[in-house]
Amino acid sequence: MIIKNVTVFCASSNRCDKFYLDEAENFGELLANSGRTIFYGGGKVGLMGRLAAGSLKNNGYVIGIITEQLKNLELGNTEIAELRVVGTMHEREEALIMNADCIVALPGGCGTIEELMQAITWKRLGIIRTPLIIVNLRNFYDHLVKMLELTVKEKFMKEEYLDHWIVVNSIEECMNKIENLKERNQNTIDILNPPFLT
Repeated sequence: MIIKNVTVFCASSNRCDKFYLDEAENFGELLANSGRTIFYGGGKVGLMGRLAAGSLKNNGYVIGIITEQLKNLELGNTEIAELRVVGTMHEREEALIMNADCIVALPGGCGTIEELMQAITWKRLGIIRTPLIIVNLRNFYDHLVKMLELTVKEKFMKEEYLDHWIVVNSIEECMNKIENLKERNQNTIDILNPPFLT
């Protein structure tokens, strides 16, 4: 298997439409059934919680990365295999990005979008080569994708960078892309002993 560790960025909100929550759980199930490990933000609520639940009920392995502050705010999930508490949001993002063979963005708020943009920026800078998949459920990411295209049109970013991410419209299409990815992240650090946690 080429893609083993999948980092998922997604919302901690329970207030969103049930469709998004159900799709997150469905994605967790599919990843577990494919034998893949999930890295995510470590929360027990919203899409994060449902993603983890979908994996756990199918004997999946889930690793959460969370800060002490968010452990209380997002209800740190103690039911998953590992809940790692880090000092800062920067450490959290680094762990989520650098441990991934593939990064997937489900719908979410400003935190999810910030994480996605961080990953895109790091790929653009050559820090990572990790495949990035934007799951555009119900056209959620249409405006963000158009904004990225506008940065190219206005020559703030080279056109070649538009190839740094893949946009799909369903969980099933996302899984198909993961199954067919040929390149994994070559910058992955030791997931058991990341340097910034020792």
